Amino acid sequence: MLREGLKTLEEFSLADLEAVRIALRGDSVIDWHRLNFKDEGEVREFIISQEFQPDEPSDRGRMDAIKGEAISYLRRHLEYPIPKPVEQASVEELFSLAGGRGHRQTCACTILKCMHIIHHLDGRELLFMLPMSDQEIFHLVEEKVYRVIGSMLAEGFPITEFIGGRKNKDSLYTKLLSKRESVSAQIFDKLRFRIVVREKSDIFPVIQYLQKKLFPFNYVVPGQSINSIFDFKRYCQQNPHLAEFLPEMQAGADEDYTPSDNVFTAQNYRVIHFVVDIPVRLQRKLLERTPSSAWALGPVVFVISEFQVIDRETEAANEQGEASHAKYKDRQRKAVIRRLQLGMREMKVKGGAPKRERDDTLPPPSRRMGRRESGPPRSNG
Repeated sequence: MLREGLKTLEEFSLADLEAVRIALRGDSVIDWHRLNFKDEGEVREFIISQEFQPDEPSDRGRMDAIKGEAISYLRRHLEYPIPKPVEQASVEELFSLAGGRGHRQTCACTILKCMHIIHHLDGRELLFMLPMSDQEIFHLVEEKVYRVIGSMLAEGFPITEFIGGRKNKDSLYTKLLSKRESVSAQIFDKLRFRIVVREKSDIFPVIQYLQKKLFPFNYVVPGQSINSIFDFKRYCQQNPHLAEFLPEMQAGADEDYTPSDNVFTAQNYRVIHFVVDIPVRLQRKLLERTPSSAWALGPVVFVISEFQVIDRETEAANEQGEASHAKYKDRQRKAVIRRLQLGMREMKVKGGAPKRERDDTLPPPSRRMGRRESGPPRSNG
């Protein structure tokens, strides 16, 4: 490898490629039928990405408790038969079984899917029990993101610009006013990050690295991805190593792209956009501020964040003509004014507003890393 930790496409495993695809497509791991980790190292990396420390007794106990609850649910509610060797397997052994064949493989996958849901629900419940504001929670996420991105920049990864920011109130108001059916809980980009890489060929490796170090692929939010850069199947066919994996891919047929349904986005706008629920491990002093009923939920919370990954050539092209940020915001503002002034009268004429849309812009950056090597500065807000 040219840079420690960043894989070339020729070093990708099947698990790596499937993880990147789930970010591009916005699928759900619940629909998968197998895992494809090739060795214990990949399994350990995945467990650590969930913010577990498998060598710590308390974390081992927490992982076993989640496994026990998953098995109990399957038997209690679904009357699902589980062989004794699968029930007695460690979490790491479940991952190995999930990559095998036969009934035990199916059982292991089923247990792991339930564990994924239980861990997520417990983390969400813990988040609501924390005596902390959204802004304090966002700060914890930003610390994690900046730490990972900062190390990538220090190691010479092909990142030309990084922008992190929080959606300001005016942007929140505008977004909610521009949508026919919307509540604030449906806004996924209150906290968002944009990463600009040198070349298109750098996008897959950078996303793969982020999934190892920052957010595990199983917490990509389904149905919230945009891929208007890659024809995934054709791109993989052009690389002999990746092409070998295509017959083994799961989760349905590959569409050419995963398009945006945001009516304000220009047709020639290109981006990789996905939403993740980032796991954040809380320090003990924060956990001690929660009610005692929260202590059994573990030390991990989840926080929704939006990511955009784009190459610098595409970024520069997006700043031209109708695809520019200024044009986008102008279309959005005009729609809000029309809706506020005319309301249902205009909707009856035009056949109604879209059910949901996705903002493809970023707010004024709260922190920048790297440098812009081409293209004019983006006007955010």
